[in-house]
Amino acid sequence: MIIKDKKHFFIGIILTIGFAGLFLLIISPVFGDGKNGLEYADDIFNKLSKGSSYFIPKLSTAIEPYKGKQFNVTVKYPSADDAQRAAKLFQISGANIEQKGNSLIIQGDLGNILTIIVRDSDLMYKNKGEEVREIYGYDEKKALKDWWVSLNQISKTFKANKLFEESKILEEVNKKAVEPAYNFYKIEAVKVSEKVLIMAILLAGYVIYTIWWGYSVYHLFEGIGLTAKKPKVKKEI
Repeated sequence: MIIKDKKHFFIGIILTIGFAGLFLLIISPVFGDGKNGLEYADDIFNKLSKGSSYFIPKLSTAIEPYKGKQFNVTVKYPSADDAQRAAKLFQISGANIEQKGNSLIIQGDLGNILTIIVRDSDLMYKNKGEEVREIYGYDEKKALKDWWVSLNQISKTFKANKLFEESKILEEVNKKAVEPAYNFYKIEAVKVSEKVLIMAILLAGYVIYTIWWGYSVYHLFEGIGLTAKKPKVKKEI
């Protein structure tokens, strides 16, 4: 390798060494609770995401008009065991259930069932999964997933029957209650206003880290003569 510009090359070397040191620091378990920098940042952003994903109060109001609204659907599950678990959910929620293999015929009050699902989601969101497990007698995350599958299938049936409002409220409960509760289970919820300084440091660090590496590469390439500049065109005499 031929060095054409020693000044740029050695600046690039120094920046690269510094960058490597910073990278080693980031991947070292020296942050909170023995986490490395990436794990720490991921944990912080997960907590902040959860803190901004609490829609339960609004959903509780939105499902009120559906209380007393009866429905009758047939839902098909991947297996008979899945259908049996889901049957337990609906039975405890006050619905009438008839199982035929991997299918359930469900009759019940739509608003009451949605209220139960929102309640379970709220418990899971607040990391009180043991209460959900006690109610249904099996793993709380699996129970919430069974609710998600059931609502998804019922929503499709409602759409096929042109019950678009009913389908929409099921999709909202799945998206704004069940999914956040499932995805963020056992993660502490933190508001952005509580972590403004840490967020600013992490974002600034990311920008500095990216620019640092960019300048390292730039100076190294300049040092060995690899540039993006157009070569000068020699004019013929």
